[in-house]
Amino acid sequence: MTLRVQILKDKFNQSLGLPFQELLPESVIEQAIAELKIRYKKRLFDPIVTLWAFLSQVLDPDKSCHNAVSKIIAHLAEQIVEIPSTDTSAYCQARSRLPEKLLEKLFKKAADNLEAKVTTEYLWCGRNVKVIDGSTVSMPDTAENQKAYPQPSSQKLGCGFPIAKIGVIFSLATGAAIALCIDVLNTHDIKLARQLYQFLNHGDILLGDRAFCAYADIVALLKLNCDAIFRKHQARTTSIRKGKIVGDCDKLVTWYKPKSCPKGLSKDEFDALPQTITVREIYYYIVIPGFRTQRVSLITTLLDTTTYSTLELVGLYGKRWDVELDLRHLKTTLLMDVLRCKSPSMVRKEIYVYLLAYNLLRSLMWSAGTTYCTPPLRKSRQGTRHHLNNFIPELLAADSKKRQRIYRTLLKVIAHKAVPDRPARNEPRVRKRRPKIYPLMTKPRHELRKQLKTA
Repeated sequence: MTLRVQILKDKFNQSLGLPFQELLPESVIEQAIAELKIRYKKRLFDPIVTLWAFLSQVLDPDKSCHNAVSKIIAHLAEQIVEIPSTDTSAYCQARSRLPEKLLEKLFKKAADNLEAKVTTEYLWCGRNVKVIDGSTVSMPDTAENQKAYPQPSSQKLGCGFPIAKIGVIFSLATGAAIALCIDVLNTHDIKLARQLYQFLNHGDILLGDRAFCAYADIVALLKLNCDAIFRKHQARTTSIRKGKIVGDCDKLVTWYKPKSCPKGLSKDEFDALPQTITVREIYYYIVIPGFRTQRVSLITTLLDTTTYSTLELVGLYGKRWDVELDLRHLKTTLLMDVLRCKSPSMVRKEIYVYLLAYNLLRSLMWSAGTTYCTPPLRKSRQGTRHHLNNFIPELLAADSKKRQRIYRTLLKVIAHKAVPDRPARNEPRVRKRRPKIYPLMTKPRHELRKQLKTA
């Protein structure tokens, strides 16, 4: 058993471990296991082997457990050791034994290690900008999942899928996901945000859309010595006459404390809010064809017009769209949109592993960009995943000296695969490919089966 485990660890370190050696080497995993005081038996699927296999499973287009076990068998095939069973039960049980706290800790560790590499040249006006947004993921229709993350109330029982709401904070400098929270579908984005503020660092700037622009939340960020740039909430009216004009389409305005306690705040928290705050409001127009929004009003706590000019702030808010692309990559490219696990605890673990894999890809893009002096954020996410998956067999087959040369080649081809900057690109919001003619499911499956028998 010990020999087989060591063989697998060596194989994973030579394939996935080499590109990610700076962020998630075996020593970091072992340290996290020791800090959480996790005890485990000596078996083939120990926490380290299971985690590497889980990551490999997430990065592979075929995400089945059978494919993951097949890879492990292939790794052991050339060695004179006993080959494990092709049954996936042992691997699935090993995944369920992985503590959620361990995956959360490793995800945060990978994000922090990547953030530590950021130098001044990658900051915005000398400040670290974090972008926040929310999204949803669906999962298998099991009783446990339905209880923890109920399907939309508009769908009939048995005709929908459980859906979880996630809130994520991304780093604008590295593109890495640095914080995550998971809740039920009908949770407002601002409730998710209040669980994520604890992950912000002193001096950070939080960038978000209009859903996060609330009086109490701006106060909360100021108390954390952070600043905010949000699009103004639609419920607040814009008055050009009020406020102190400090530039073209730029003014300082005074906001007053709400008269009644908003939802989500306790009475003590509401009473502790200051009576007024001063914010900066910038409004501008968008004349690009295809854009739904024509007028934008920004609210920010960055009051210094010399350090933070109007054009700089408008340009920064334009980069908020990057978070939409990051979420799309997670959900469309890595296929996190539809999860596979059948219990709530495993669903949360699966999400953490997806984000961990995403951060590891980001670290690979960062290494390629800094090594070959190209912008790390302009690298193709999908291209990076393709190159990594295609280079893994070569890394496994090479000796240590040749492996380093192959790894440098991997970084070079990733650096070469850059996404062109296409400002003001617009496309019509239509679909060319026609959907199938089958009707939507409006009754539970067992009722439809009865109809087939009686038809």
